Amino acid sequence: MTEALLEPAYKRRFLLILFFVCLFNFADRAVFSVVAPAMRLELHLTDFQLGILQGFSFALLYGGLGIPVGRLAERYSRVRIIAWATGIWSLATMCCGFAGTFLQMMAARVTVGMGEAGFTAPASSLVADLFEPRRRASAMSIVMLGLPLGTLVGAIGGGLVAQAHGWRTAFLVMGVPGLLVALLAWLLLREPPRGLVEGLAPSKKPVPPLSAVITHLLSVRTLRHVLIGGAVSGIGIQGVSQFMALLFTRLFHLPIGAAGALFGLISGVSLSIGLLLGAMGTDRISHRDDRWTAWGPAAALAVTPLFYLIGFNQSSVPAAAVLLMGGGVMAMVSYGPTLGLIANLTPVSMRASSAAVYGMCSALVGVGLGPTTVGFASDRLAALAFTAGDYASLCGPGRPAAAEQIAAACGQAALHGLREAMMVAVLSFAWAAVHFYLASRSLPADLARARSVNALRAVPPG
Repeated sequence: MTEALLEPAYKRRFLLILFFVCLFNFADRAVFSVVAPAMRLELHLTDFQLGILQGFSFALLYGGLGIPVGRLAERYSRVRIIAWATGIWSLATMCCGFAGTFLQMMAARVTVGMGEAGFTAPASSLVADLFEPRRRASAMSIVMLGLPLGTLVGAIGGGLVAQAHGWRTAFLVMGVPGLLVALLAWLLLREPPRGLVEGLAPSKKPVPPLSAVITHLLSVRTLRHVLIGGAVSGIGIQGVSQFMALLFTRLFHLPIGAAGALFGLISGVSLSIGLLLGAMGTDRISHRDDRWTAWGPAAALAVTPLFYLIGFNQSSVPAAAVLLMGGGVMAMVSYGPTLGLIANLTPVSMRASSAAVYGMCSALVGVGLGPTTVGFASDRLAALAFTAGDYASLCGPGRPAAAEQIAAACGQAALHGLREAMMVAVLSFAWAAVHFYLASRSLPADLARARSVNALRAVPPG
């Protein structure tokens, strides 16, 4: 029975369903970014409050529950966890459409984060059980193609719905498909034995305690640098993506539908190419040298800031779009190799928990700090750039319409603040590049050690 789970037909079904789970995971995130300008006006929100809603409030339970979910995934059905989580975040996304205050929206966003915490760790653990080590990054990249395509669907679809029917309706429309995908995962996927593809004997040992997982992650030098590099790069990824649509409305004076479509196009194309280039490209070239799984991300992250810094300062839409697309490609090269390295350097009994620890670090540092600090810095830098009086009293949300000259000065200050804040955030990519390079130096020895540990549990022939 378990052999059927290794058949190509089941693997295709597995990847397709997890792809759609991932797609609506990120569609639900993208729609918030797109409707932010309209929601900001109706709910009278500052950039800092938008940053909290997109960053801290989402990351609060997204990161905090990642480890408990990972621990559950070591003991119970990972398929069931994914199905339940998908249903929860889809319902919470729909609830965002009913929020009338900042605190109500924050409560809904916290619940969205709680649901989405149940995806990455169980999914990466399942992939490791169904695909051999040199195929894991590629398999995970297929699942994670839902990231850019979900962003595309959420940005373009959410923007068009919001422009035609209001931002509240956009949340409702984006939440429904996730409920259907949760049902498909529940009915059509099966839970594989741990270590199935590697022919590992079922372990009768108890699941290692969390302290053992953390000790393992900290004791393996390669994993330490991969965890830090992946988390730090999230500051730039989240800081840019969550405010890109708002930047387009301020920089190019685009309506919400056009800003959402441009954001979705840039994200969808660049992230798709980046994921495939990073995962499949490093999988292929790592046959020559395992260190390419770290060298590739290091090189890509090192040049990422250049694309963004130049792109933010363009005066034409096409030029900005091309440069920001290039930045997105380079930023996402590290995603697949990171998850693949964590799986390959971790014992079978710790894979879900290790992925959960990485998810927590990525959430608290990248998702939590990225948008929140960009929003905070945007407000402060805008106030410093405003010379026509007190920025908060003249330009703050919910203020009465000002004279044309004051309104123009408010707009210029808001643009300056947001752009400068995003330019600072993308410097995190260079910091992350250093850690991936350092990871490459210890990778061969750490990988050989991990392979020997898992080989001890292999089922003997006959």
